[in-house]
Amino acid sequence: MEKRILSILTLISFIILLSGCLTVERKEYTFELTGDNSGRLTIRYINIMSTLDDGQDVSGDDFEELINTYLNGTAIEDEYPMATVVSKKLYEQDNQLCAEVIIEFTDLASVKLHQFDPNSGYFHVIPSGGFVNERFDNTNGQYASDEVPIIRWPSAVRKLEFSTILNEPDEDTVSLLPYFLEMK
Repeated sequence: MEKRILSILTLISFIILLSGCLTVERKEYTFELTGDNSGRLTIRYINIMSTLDDGQDVSGDDFEELINTYLNGTAIEDEYPMATVVSKKLYEQDNQLCAEVIIEFTDLASVKLHQFDPNSGYFHVIPSGGFVNERFDNTNGQYASDEVPIIRWPSAVRKLEFSTILNEPDEDTVSLLPYFLEMK
């Protein structure tokens, strides 16, 4: 019960962090299953940006938050407390700032992947509503619908992939790539 409360509080904290001005265009998830209940999750954050705050550019503050809270901090570890974060890195790709997080797990639920029983397939629920609004983009599994945002994979599949869209770049977003290049 205590672990469940801690998980809920961690999720609420993460949602509050996401409600700030730091955002990302898309996320790509790859689960590589190495055992019955274990494996490696790679999350790629594509085009990390800042959104204007009441018309003000706060991209410098958002880059500091990215470095202090996510890269050097424990925000990712707090989101996946029952798994092990193996690596976190920022990189440039296609003139965009991106990030990659690699997480190892020994329990499917620790990375929000589920299975009804050992013989059934796997499923993941895409978080949406409130402050978190990931919209389905693509998968190698089967997507139910926008009303029921669940992705399913057969039990024989060992590499489960999907991507989501969070925030399309527009006149209210500022790339954080210049800050990263300056830091290098």
